[in-house]
Amino acid sequence: MSTPTGTRRRADAMRNRQLALNAATALLAEPGATLTVEAIATRAGLGAATVVRAFGGKDALLDAAVSRLLEPVVQRARDLLAETTPYSALRTFLRELIAFQSAHHAVNDQLGGLDLPATTALRADLVRVVEEMIEGARRDGAVRSDLDPAVTTTLIGQTALAVARTQPPSPDLIDAYLIVLLDGLSPRTSA
Repeated sequence: MSTPTGTRRRADAMRNRQLALNAATALLAEPGATLTVEAIATRAGLGAATVVRAFGGKDALLDAAVSRLLEPVVQRARDLLAETTPYSALRTFLRELIAFQSAHHAVNDQLGGLDLPATTALRADLVRVVEEMIEGARRDGAVRSDLDPAVTTTLIGQTALAVARTQPPSPDLIDAYLIVLLDGLSPRTSA
């Protein structure tokens, strides 16, 4: 019994979409990889036109690939916040975030000017969860309350990314960064 042509085309389109998404995700993890439709198509074993058809364009493809990478990071942040104290969640998550950023820091350099609604939404979710960690730690007295939470979140995000960009990655630098950052966030004691 033969399969209807439309069903076969849909199956081929779904397979091609998955191949392109897997290829884009793999390229995102390679330092120095160029994220062009042609590079993604080559990695996927597809033609560039097939990749464009599967997603409607490079922006949609990269949005799907980057959001696929970010979803577990955001979920991990939420899980940590639910499982432990906000301060412990923040401390643990920052180390994991730096490891993630170290593996994927080149992604940011190639996403400027692209329309990435799913990625933008996930980044906003991530910022909100980190802000919840900071706010909870402030309420618990584990993080100083004289710093604006938005400034603290920006400080953490920008400096963590700078540390993550260090090549080759340095566990000693990450440890030193976390010590200095967390000591600086500790409530001040009167002398």
